[in-house]
Amino acid sequence: MIRNFNKKLTLFAILALTFSLTINAQSNESSVVLEGHYQGKNLYVQNPFAGSGVGFCVIAVYINDDVTTDQVNSSAFEIDFSNTPIEKGDAVNVRIQHKSDCLPKVLNPEVLRPKSTFENLSITVDKDQILHWKTKKEQGKLTYIVEQYRWNKWVKIGEVDGTGLEEENDYKFSVSSHLHSGQNKFRAKQVDYTGRPRPTKSTMFQDDSRSPVSLINPKIKKSLDFSENTLYEIFDTYGNLVKKGYGQSISVENLEKGLYYVNYDSKTGEVVSKK
Repeated sequence: MIRNFNKKLTLFAILALTFSLTINAQSNESSVVLEGHYQGKNLYVQNPFAGSGVGFCVIAVYINDDVTTDQVNSSAFEIDFSNTPIEKGDAVNVRIQHKSDCLPKVLNPEVLRPKSTFENLSITVDKDQILHWKTKKEQGKLTYIVEQYRWNKWVKIGEVDGTGLEEENDYKFSVSSHLHSGQNKFRAKQVDYTGRPRPTKSTMFQDDSRSPVSLINPKIKKSLDFSENTLYEIFDTYGNLVKKGYGQSISVENLEKGLYYVNYDSKTGEVVSKK
């Protein structure tokens, strides 16, 4: 009876020790995680020795939760996507499992970030006031920022998701609520991880259906009033933007007394005074 009890106690102790070792092993591991889209290029990893001096830092590499067959027992190795079913443009999650007393370094993480490579085939505004543009040779899903040239600068008016496909892509965006009197100018652009914008060609649209908007009261007290609804910007004398939006009668009660500069319709920098 006592012997059986001792055997059970010994077995319990061994299981408890095994459980303890498992917990400790898990607590001595960390992960580096990268997310993005496959662009057709592999990742390169610098793999130092573990802090203990025994073995290399990286334990395993997972792509979308599947362990890879990459050989990680070297000072540098390649994460090879060609051994996976992943295709260009697919979303990827790369997890590099490593010992907690060291840190591997991914030398080229930017290859998972889409790069703007589109070729602009055409861009126009149709009679229904819809901006259309066609592209090809996209290599990643990047947002197109739609812009209108007004007040001597390009102003963002909307966004359209890019498809990221190499074949011909068709995009459209309604510009009807952004038109001002006379000639309007539009384009779209992408900004990738480099931070450099890549615009399409620009296109013109003549709107003769709208009368030019006028400023009713250059000397303002409680409101700034236009002859009809318009996009507007109000700047103080230091060039700070204090109000912007779309409307016909704009409350200015919260503005201090002084001079202000107003952009509206297609007009730039008209001076108003707040009493």
